[in-house]
Amino acid sequence: MIAAVHSDVLIVGAGSAGSVLAERLSADPGCRVTVLEAGPGPDPRVAALTGDGTRLPLAADSPVIARYSAVLTDDPARPAELVRGATVGGSGAVNGGYFCRGLPRDFDGWALPGWAWPDVLGHFRAIETDHDVAGPLHGRDGPVPVRRAAELTGPAAALAAAAADAGFGWIDDLNGGTDGAGPVDGIGAVPSNILGGHRYGPGEVFLARTAGRPNLSVLPVRSVHRIRFDGLRATGVEATGPDSATVFTADRIVLSAGAIGSATLLLRSGIGDPDMLRDLGIEPLIEAPVGAAFADHPEWLLPTDWASGAPGPALQAVLSTADGIEIRPYTQGFAAMTGAGEVSDDRPQIGVALMNPIARGRLRLLSADPRIGPEIRHRYDSADGDARALAKGVGLVREILGGTVRLGDPAWATSQHLCGTAPMGGESDSRAVLDERCRVRGAQNLWVIDGSVLPSVPSRGPHASTVMIAHRAASFVTAG
Repeated sequence: MIAAVHSDVLIVGAGSAGSVLAERLSADPGCRVTVLEAGPGPDPRVAALTGDGTRLPLAADSPVIARYSAVLTDDPARPAELVRGATVGGSGAVNGGYFCRGLPRDFDGWALPGWAWPDVLGHFRAIETDHDVAGPLHGRDGPVPVRRAAELTGPAAALAAAAADAGFGWIDDLNGGTDGAGPVDGIGAVPSNILGGHRYGPGEVFLARTAGRPNLSVLPVRSVHRIRFDGLRATGVEATGPDSATVFTADRIVLSAGAIGSATLLLRSGIGDPDMLRDLGIEPLIEAPVGAAFADHPEWLLPTDWASGAPGPALQAVLSTADGIEIRPYTQGFAAMTGAGEVSDDRPQIGVALMNPIARGRLRLLSADPRIGPEIRHRYDSADGDARALAKGVGLVREILGGTVRLGDPAWATSQHLCGTAPMGGESDSRAVLDERCRVRGAQNLWVIDGSVLPSVPSRGPHASTVMIAHRAASFVTAG
């Protein structure tokens, strides 16, 4: 191992959270920040893939994607593939541009000091420039541009017209709301960080602000395998890069490798279930429920005979119900969205997603070898009420659309919103891996700041909430 330059702060992962932390923390010229990213850095091919908001760069030969095997249900076993962004910008550089905030009740429901809706609203405002909606709920000079479709087309227009005929109202602002209310019945345009066909991911827009800062280094193609400790104090990480294996040391270490990457790194470093770790030949350091009860949004997909809409964001609008169902009229067929080439009968699908599921999944290591992915079981069929709610949502879709579209049978899927593998919580919370300031309980100088920390999956997709969390939690790292 070759020792690297020591940093004040070392961030593992340059994704939607890590890029925000890098910008915030390096704003202090006296703070030396190093960011290690497993995927490639920006080059012309990568920029073309991540900037194209009309496509999801998920094709089999994509150089900016990490793939994980998962099992959605246990009886019968339904295998699935999870995809995560593996480049500077992370999943925010490859997703569909959905930038909806979690609802006020999500944050109030955590009952954690510093995380109620009044505590987080200012950070939601700070990260965005909303081009459509003004007022006290929205930012005007933040890095992430937010825009909604001015006119719905294709599947979104068809669902909106049918929903209006069925009595559903129009929601002017899916990012609105100032109280603890939950979702309401209605359809609205999706706030998106895709403008003019360009995906403005947090990695791009936040790191653009750091140009020329001599105290910030972003090092791509660096895979981190283990955290080093002196007793219970985190002192550095072991990583491999293009040329050699290196130890990076720092006074403060932040894991922002995503809900899968951060959890597996904690486990390989001895933080987790002691029995599981010993079975894999890993010496336990801190007992913690890492990966024990993650959450995601289960989704049932219904094939349609709709024609594809114009290339653009994957979703122009969604219909929300008061009982927590989100109905998603996808703009195009999956092959068209991912640029996978000509596929027969590649029609748009309608997603019926459960936004407040009861079921919790489990992530476990299969090996101490970092080249071997974890076991990921969503256990979507472990809560009967979830399947009943999804079936009710499918019934609503059929009722709304009537005979205007041919709908196929629903199939299990996942929204790819896995989170909560290392959740925050109070001292009495047996599920908590972190305290309310994102510090790993029992460790020193170690934080996790990404989608791992969510105590529950938000009532909207978690991307905007993850960016907000990083903006909020940067001050925790500064304070030490």
